[in-house]
Amino acid sequence: MSFWEYVGSYHEKLLFDAYQHASAVFQCMVVATALGVLIGVATYRREWAAGLATTTTATLLTIPSLAMLGLLIPVVGLGVAPTVIALTLYGLLPVVRNAIVGLRGVDPALVDAAKGIGMSRSLRMLRVELPLAWPPILTGIRVSTQMLMGIAAIAAYASGPGLGNEIFRGIASLGSANALNQVLAGTLGIVALALLFDAAYVLIGRLTIPRGIRG
Repeated sequence: MSFWEYVGSYHEKLLFDAYQHASAVFQCMVVATALGVLIGVATYRREWAAGLATTTTATLLTIPSLAMLGLLIPVVGLGVAPTVIALTLYGLLPVVRNAIVGLRGVDPALVDAAKGIGMSRSLRMLRVELPLAWPPILTGIRVSTQMLMGIAAIAAYASGPGLGNEIFRGIASLGSANALNQVLAGTLGIVALALLFDAAYVLIGRLTIPRGIRG
């Protein structure tokens, strides 16, 4: 069976795996973005706190994905839970780092002007600082998403959802008729999803970042 014949025969299963893969990455990125921005907001004013946040999230990223899942499985079991926790932790570093960089890059004069017209600290953050820091934050989200697309494939090791199951089945049955087709279908599916997500982020950037800031 050729590759395209394989895709035609198993397209429904491949589409379902692709949907699960995209859904897992998207949901984990939402959580990682929220946590990363909150950590950035809480730490960017103090050098030691920003350094601690960056170092901690960088350390998490150095843990091999198989090792991370292996540590989580005894605690939360197999399936979705270890996948979500691992992907969320892996997605933090670029968001935290870029949030800190973006917030530190806001012109102090603009913050002082907002303070001068009576804006509270929280309102200045929501109306002035975060919007101006959004371009680097979005860049961090894009980087995290691309990383998680590949890492999510390893979730199949913990019976997690996604196209990694297709790859693992192919590797486990090397030498059989469709082993290569399975690995290729899973790999190309992940690449296609990564490109689609990145295109979506480009569109979001064009819609949310003023032309002058985009340069």
